[in-house]
Amino acid sequence: MTSDDLPIGRRVARWRVRRQMTQQMLADRLRRSKSWVDKIERGVRPLDRYSVIQELAHVLRVDPEVLLGQPRGIPAGPPDGVDDIRAALARYDTPQAPQETDELRRQVGYAWLTYQHAHYGQLVRVLPGLLDAAQGARSAELLVQAYRITSSLLVKLGEADLGWLAADRAMAAAGDDPALAATAAVSVSQALRAAGRDRLALTASLAAANRVRPQRSPGEWAVGGTLLVQAALAAAGCGEHHHANELTDRAAGVAAHLRGYDDQHRTSFGPVAVELARVLVAASRGDAVEALQRHSTVVRREGWRRLPAEYRGAYLVDAARAYLQVGDLRGAARALVDADSVAPAEVRCRPLARTLIADVARAQPAPAGVARLATLVGLTR
Repeated sequence: MTSDDLPIGRRVARWRVRRQMTQQMLADRLRRSKSWVDKIERGVRPLDRYSVIQELAHVLRVDPEVLLGQPRGIPAGPPDGVDDIRAALARYDTPQAPQETDELRRQVGYAWLTYQHAHYGQLVRVLPGLLDAAQGARSAELLVQAYRITSSLLVKLGEADLGWLAADRAMAAAGDDPALAATAAVSVSQALRAAGRDRLALTASLAAANRVRPQRSPGEWAVGGTLLVQAALAAAGCGEHHHANELTDRAAGVAAHLRGYDDQHRTSFGPVAVELARVLVAASRGDAVEALQRHSTVVRREGWRRLPAEYRGAYLVDAARAYLQVGDLRGAARALVDADSVAPAEVRCRPLARTLIADVARAQPAPAGVARLATLVGLTR
């Protein structure tokens, strides 16, 4: 078994030994129990929270990617396997022997981690089996999560309509559960925006945000804030810039009341997420000066570095598109180069990024770094 094939707990154990730490020493530095460390290393306890991965990596003095297993290379173009995901979505028969809920929960957690670290080629291979297992389970929560991951990945790969189908399945699976329905609505909005249907996305996300009750858990507040961010971006896409500003202000108010919550719904919502949305809203109304100022400020904040690689890479690709729309080729080029360093698959696997690279590379002379990216994604010979 190679290092890349090891379970994440075994990698933690290997790096702990390399750093000449006992389990107790590692536990003390993490402010956790020795039993917790032992269960992580043996795979008894799932390690499926991005914040915990980061904490472990910091103590072990390695990059989080090392604990997850370095990808062997990011090939250009969308990864093969979308047809297998489509086939899994088209299957309505459930397995004869439903999988144990605990095992399915571990698989869903692994899929989220794979997504958050932008290992899209790996995730494409995992999702068909995960969908089959989730569709045969008796857990609405895990089924909704499986559909959400699927929708998010399909949107990345330029399959917005298929992503919308998966998001709609998530809404149906959520049933009468308001928290699950709200998380599914985030995926619906993302898919509609990717399909160029900003008006529908605005209606869907705003209606769902207004149904979130303030007295519920911090996690549900975060989902409500995420829906407000989605609504703001959709409003900007509709040209309703004043409305977009109002919605980001509402989202900022929600973020200000969230401190140290457990992001169980995988939204990555917080003050930094709102500021990133403000950058994109400013650029959408043509205010390049404000967008550049906000961008340069927010990416220096500590909260920026704590966001998952996928979130940062996706924002940088969106920022590149925004800069290109206001004629700032240098800003677009810098954002694309930064995205490639943060999450290579965001640039090399997404059709949107490929189009942006081609547009920037047409400039004479092409901005620094873009020629290399053009070669990497196969746009030059």
